[in-house]
Amino acid sequence: MAKTNKKENSSNTIVLNKKAKHDFFIEEKFEAGISLQGWEVKSLRAGKVQLRDSYVLLKDNEAFIIGCLITPLLTASTHIRPDPQRTRKLLLHRKELNQLIGSVDRKGYTAVVTALYWKQGKVKAEIGLAKGKQSHDKRHALKQKDWEREKQRTLKSSYKS
Repeated sequence: MAKTNKKENSSNTIVLNKKAKHDFFIEEKFEAGISLQGWEVKSLRAGKVQLRDSYVLLKDNEAFIIGCLITPLLTASTHIRPDPQRTRKLLLHRKELNQLIGSVDRKGYTAVVTALYWKQGKVKAEIGLAKGKQSHDKRHALKQKDWEREKQRTLKSSYKS
């Protein structure tokens, strides 16, 4: 019997921001590293993170995540006071950062965090350049999703019989 590697079986995704995909048209994606403290990495391994209201702030030629909630574990050190919603710096290449800044400032895009995941033992953030959806666009997307689900059910039932 062959041994299985634990990393192959587990998913690398820590958390997805489904609300961002509902509220925005994601047009381009970037991968960024995040500057984290030790207790935050432990909380991420335990899955204690929420991206729902987070966004990317571009200031002084740097990028920061605002509103990302990382809940500290009860076993966190007693000599530090963890701040669950602190501003975390994103680590991007200068070319990517300039492209983000240009798109947000000149073209009216919004930069949102769409996912957090593990890559070679490090936490990476997926940053999406997004345009806001109108309410009729959201309704259309929901109708399309329902139609696809119904289509799959119909195909599945026709194969069974």
